[in-house]
Amino acid sequence: MISFIYFDVGGVAMLDFSGTNKWELLKKEMGVNKANNATWENVWSLHKNEVCVNKDVDTLVPLFREAGFDLPKDYSMLESFINLFEKNETIWSVMESAKRKYRVGLLTNMYPRLLDELFSRKLIPPKEWWEIIIDSSEVGLQKPDKKIFEIAQQRAGVNGNEILFVENSPEHVQGARNFGWQTFAYDSSLPKESSKKLMELLDSNSL
Repeated sequence: MISFIYFDVGGVAMLDFSGTNKWELLKKEMGVNKANNATWENVWSLHKNEVCVNKDVDTLVPLFREAGFDLPKDYSMLESFINLFEKNETIWSVMESAKRKYRVGLLTNMYPRLLDELFSRKLIPPKEWWEIIIDSSEVGLQKPDKKIFEIAQQRAGVNGNEILFVENSPEHVQGARNFGWQTFAYDSSLPKESSKKLMELLDSNSL
């Protein structure tokens, strides 16, 4: 039985960097090469776990400059990310169909300010579609922390085994399974095929 479906955003509701070379494109834009790649990776690794919780990703720009990267005065990492994201056309009809049969929400690891930008640029279905939105930068926790699943389940108001989580990260899929949720592992490298499979499962009610 499914009473509530949570969808991930990056890699599901929209196509992010998963399974692509977009990280390399972002780094190239920032002036990363073989000689300074380790420096860039060091700055990013020191802060990457904070930027989905309590640190704006654009606060990293001065740190990259201090590390020797010559970035334009008005450079925005957030804007660079958004410019490389793509609308996942294949998932919209699936989500629209799902919300006619089930209660639906979003559960996402997200940089501060990013989710509102995704809504405003229509890269993901509109805010009005979602009964509940769990944004890591708002709750101060991120997947696969057990506590964010606790919050999501509490807000949904149903038992964990009645929640289906559609997610592309194997680590986050496993975290939801460990918490007793049903899961659908979305392959963001094959969005058309994965969306079709999800639609078939929802239509057949065989989850």
